[in-house]
Amino acid sequence: MDLKNKKSIPCERTEKPLTKEKSRKLLKEINNWKIVNNKMIEKDFSFRDFKEAVKFTNKVAEIAESEGHHPNIYIYDYRKVKISLLTHAIEGLSENDFILAAKIDEVFD
Repeated sequence: MDLKNKKSIPCERTEKPLTKEKSRKLLKEINNWKIVNNKMIEKDFSFRDFKEAVKFTNKVAEIAESEGHHPNIYIYDYRKVKISLLTHAIEGLSENDFILAAKIDEVFD
């Protein structure tokens, strides 16, 4: 099943983060995200102006709320947005991070 068609599921603190191999496999299914410190994925997005960056950030917030999975969002250089995803409960990557990344990519396109 395509990641953007999946739904995030609550993660328990007893679960283990994804292996490097599984993370790399899922990374191939999302556009231009990178694995950072083997525990999160990040991507930078550029916009025409600050207003467009904020509009995108609000769309990401809506998706995150509907998925029950929340990214770190940074607006910088007035028109750029960095999204960082990790599953805080397990201090690493879960499939939820990749699902949310795929859904974020969909609203950016």
